[in-house]
Amino acid sequence: MRILVIEDEIYLCEALVQILKGQNYIVDFDTDGESGLDDGLTGIYDVIVLDIMLPKLNGIELLKRLRENNIKTPVILLTAKGDINDKVEGLDSGADDYLAKPFNTNELLARIRALGRRRGEISENNSVIIYNDILLNTAEMKMMSGNKEVSLTLKEKDLMEYLMINSEKVISKERIIEKLWGFNSEAEGNYVEVYISFIRKKLKLINSGTSVYTVRGAGYILKKGENNV
Repeated sequence: MRILVIEDEIYLCEALVQILKGQNYIVDFDTDGESGLDDGLTGIYDVIVLDIMLPKLNGIELLKRLRENNIKTPVILLTAKGDINDKVEGLDSGADDYLAKPFNTNELLARIRALGRRRGEISENNSVIIYNDILLNTAEMKMMSGNKEVSLTLKEKDLMEYLMINSEKVISKERIIEKLWGFNSEAEGNYVEVYISFIRKKLKLINSGTSVYTVRGAGYILKKGENNV
C-alpha cells in the first residue's frame, strides 16, 4: 500500500513516515498544501493522511480540490483542533476519517488498514481484489477467473492490483511508473509496455473476459471486453 502524508510539523511528519515504513508501506510526504495537492492529484496513493492546518493551502481546501478532480483516494484528516465543526466540515468536504491530535499511532495504523480494505472491493483479509470475472489474491500472488488460475511475479501483481483498483479509468505510463517504481526511479515507458504485455498474456491464459486496452497517447485502461489489445 502506498501512503501520502501531508503534514507541516516536521518532527511529526518524519515520525509518521518512519512508523508507516516500519509497517512495510511505501510512503511519500509533503509539508505544504500546494505540494500535497500536486502529489495527491496523481491518484497513485491508496490512503492520504492529511493535516488541516497547512501553509500555502489548507487541508480542507486541498481535500475539496482532490474531490473536484474525481480523486477518490481515502483521506484521514489530522488536526490539533477538537471543535466538532472542524470534523463536520472535513467529512462534508470528502474526508473518510478524522483523527484529532494528539493521537495514538496504533489507532492511526488501524484506521489506515480499515480504509485500505475499503478500496477496490478488497475483502476482509485485505488480500483479495475482485473486478468483473477476475479475482486477484495479492498475498498468494495469484490471479483467477472461473476455475482457472495463474501465478504472478511481484511486479505483475502490483500492476494488476493498481489496474483493478482503478478499473475503467485511463492510467498513464507515468503514473504506473510512479506507483510501481517510485518518483525517483529511472524506469522508462518500455518497462510498463513489457509488464502490460505479461498481464495480457496471463489474462488470456485464464480465459478472462476482462481486457487491458491501450488508449493512444494517454495510457491504459482495464475494463470488460473480449480481446486484450
